[in-house]
Amino acid sequence: MSERPAARDEWNAGDMGCGELVIELRKKLRQMPGEILKIIAYDPAASIDLAAWCRMTNNELVASDIPNKSFWIKSRMVWN
Repeated sequence: MSERPAARDEWNAGDMGCGELVIELRKKLRQMPGEILKIIAYDPAASIDLAAWCRMTNNELVASDIPNKSFWIKSRMVWN
């Protein structure tokens, strides 16, 4: 994935690990259904963790730029 879509917002997660990263990400995406959030994440496993989390939660990893530690996630439309 290399295309960089327009994002409504950007969040620098720094070097947060998987657990803390996905908890904070969930909070942010819940506030923006159907929109794209650009995430900058320095954790070496972020690309694997974010892709897996998106598959499990019905959010969409629409693009990634792994060398620049950037990921674009589209929030699902319906949150419980």
